Amino acid sequence: MQTDLLLSTHGLSKQYPGILALDGVDFDLCRGEVHVLFGENGAGKSTLISMLAGANSPSSGEIRLPSGPARFETVADAQECGIYTVFQEFSLIPTLSVAQNIFLGWEPRRGPFIDHRQMRERSRAMFEELGFDIDPDAIVATLSRAQQQMVEITKAFHGDLAVLILDEPTASLTDKEVDHLFDFLEGLKTRGVGIIYISHRMQEFARIADRITVLRDGGKIGTVRMDETSEDKLVEMMTGRSITEIYPTIAYEPGEVLLKVDNLGAAGVIGSSFEVRRGEVLGVAGLVGSGKSRLFRTIMGLAPRHHGSVRYRGEDISDFETRHLLSRGLYYLSPDRKHEGLDLAKSAEDNLALNLVMGGTGIGKLGAINWKAVRAKSNAIAEHVELHPSYRSKLISQLSGGNQQKVLFGKCFCQDVDLYIFDEPTVGVDMGTRTALYLLIKHLAEAGKAVVVISSDLPEVMHLAHRLLVLAHGYVTAELSADEISEDQVLKYFFEENGDDNVDHTNS
Repeated sequence: MQTDLLLSTHGLSKQYPGILALDGVDFDLCRGEVHVLFGENGAGKSTLISMLAGANSPSSGEIRLPSGPARFETVADAQECGIYTVFQEFSLIPTLSVAQNIFLGWEPRRGPFIDHRQMRERSRAMFEELGFDIDPDAIVATLSRAQQQMVEITKAFHGDLAVLILDEPTASLTDKEVDHLFDFLEGLKTRGVGIIYISHRMQEFARIADRITVLRDGGKIGTVRMDETSEDKLVEMMTGRSITEIYPTIAYEPGEVLLKVDNLGAAGVIGSSFEVRRGEVLGVAGLVGSGKSRLFRTIMGLAPRHHGSVRYRGEDISDFETRHLLSRGLYYLSPDRKHEGLDLAKSAEDNLALNLVMGGTGIGKLGAINWKAVRAKSNAIAEHVELHPSYRSKLISQLSGGNQQKVLFGKCFCQDVDLYIFDEPTVGVDMGTRTALYLLIKHLAEAGKAVVVISSDLPEVMHLAHRLLVLAHGYVTAELSADEISEDQVLKYFFEENGDDNVDHTNS
C-alpha cells in the first residue's frame, strides 16, 4: 500500500437539531488501498460519506485533498475532484438504456442532436476496459442488481477517478458476483485508486480490506490494519461488547415433530428430507445458489413443487397455498423486506396493524374492528422488538435497514405461529440490531416454538443452530448435530456434488 494521501478529514462533525450525527471524526485514505468504514446503523458512516460525496455539508471540521482544504457544495463538486460514490440505493433511471444512464448529463452531440451511436460505442469500450459484460442498449430495469451496480461504477469513469466510495456493495450479490467485484477492486488498487468501503459483512474484510475505521455513536473508536486485528476485536470495538455477548445461549429441549419433509424436489432442489421439532433452532447453511432458500420457499407454497411431500402436525400440506399455511401456524420471513415483507408507503404501526387484523386481533362479532385494541397490541409488539417509539409512526421507507428488519420481525408476532422460518434474518443490519433479533429467536425456541434460520452468514447460523442442514447444488449434503458443527466441517459439505451418499436423514 502506498502512503501518499488522497483525502483526509479533520474534526469533521455534523449537527442536526437535537442530534450530533458525526462528532469530530479524523479519517484518511491513501492511494491504492481499501479503507473499510465499520459500525452499527446510526454510527455515522453514511453521514461521513455523504459529506465526502458532496451530498451533505459538515457543521464543523474540514476535508483536505492533496491540493489543500476542500468544501463540496454538490455531488458534482466532489466528482470534479475525482470522488465518486455508489450508494446502496442506485441513482439509475430504470426506463432508460445503459448507455443513456452512463452519459446522463454528459451526452456527446453531433450538432444540436445527441450522438446515440457514440454513446453506445464509448459505453461498450468502457465496459471492455473494466471487464464488465453488459449490453449498452439494454434497458436498466432488465438488469440484475449486480449489473446495475457495474453501470453505477462505470459512470465514475467519465472523469479522473481518484476515490471510489461503495456503500454496502455486496448486499444483494451472489458469491460469483462478489468475486468479480473484488477482482475489479484489486485492479483499481493497482491503478492507485483509493476505495472507501462500507459493509456489515466482516467475513469480506480479510479478502478486501487494508485498514478499518470503526465508528460508534457518531464518534471514531479507532483505525486498525486488517492484518493486525480479528473479527472478535472489531465486534468489541463496534458494539462495546465481546462477541460472546452477541450470540445468546439457547436452551435445547426438542419436542414433537412439527414439520416432516420427505424427498422434496423443485427447481434447484433435489430430493430433500428432514424434520423440524418444537423447541429447536434448525440452521440451514449453504452458498448463494445452493438451493437453501428455494427449499423453504417451496415448502411455503411460494415456488412449485415437483415431487415429494410436506407434512405439518401429521397433515399433508404439500399442495396448500401460502395463505392457508399461514393460517395453520407457519410463518416465513422473506430476505427481501422491501418487495415481499413490508409496505414501504405505510408506517411501522400500520404494517403491524395490518397483520394483526389479518390474524383476527380486534375484530368483533359483527366484523367491526376495534382499532384501539389493535394499536395497543401493535405498540406492545413494537416494544418487544425494541423499535423506538419515535420510529413507529414513520413511513417504513424512512427507517434504517435495522429498524425495517425489526418491523419485519414484529409482523411474525401478530398471529398465532408455531413454526417460524427466518430466511436471511439479519441481512444488511448492524451487530446491535442482530443482538436484539437473536434474543427474539432465543425466546421463541425456549417457548417451545420451532425455528428455522436460513443464513449465508456462517458464524450466525453456527452460533444459533441446535442442528444444521448444509446444502450444495440443490442437495442436503449434511445434517449436523450441535457437537458436530464447526467451520471446517460445514465448509467441507459446501462443495459436495451429491448429498445422497453423505446424509443420514434421520432426525438427530
